Amino acid sequence: MDDVVDEVLLAARAVVLRDLGARRLDVAAAVDVLDAALRERRWWVEQWPDGAAFVAGQLAQDVQDRLLDTGVGRWPSCEPCAEEEPHELRIEPELGPDPQWVCEKTGRPVAPLGAL
Repeated sequence: MDDVVDEVLLAARAVVLRDLGARRLDVAAAVDVLDAALRERRWWVEQWPDGAAFVAGQLAQDVQDRLLDTGVGRWPSCEPCAEEEPHELRIEPELGPDPQWVCEKTGRPVAPLGAL
């Protein structure tokens, strides 16, 4: 089971890291936040193996919240609405397979998780 959990977690880390990099936020502080959140999600996946398909979206939300809490800032910002008041993208569904980034103001899908 550990190998399966590791695969799921590493795949989730890869897609979130890809999106951090897409917005040039793949810096040490943000990657540390990602890795800390990943360690905490391990227990979640071990306890609920059927939730493995949801862990990438959960991880992205964890990183998003922690980056804001630690003062790094809002991530990812909504670039399609760049002329308006700055706001961020949100993961939808909050708990479900195939998470995507959605504009928090308009509700429009912007990109699948990992494809910013």
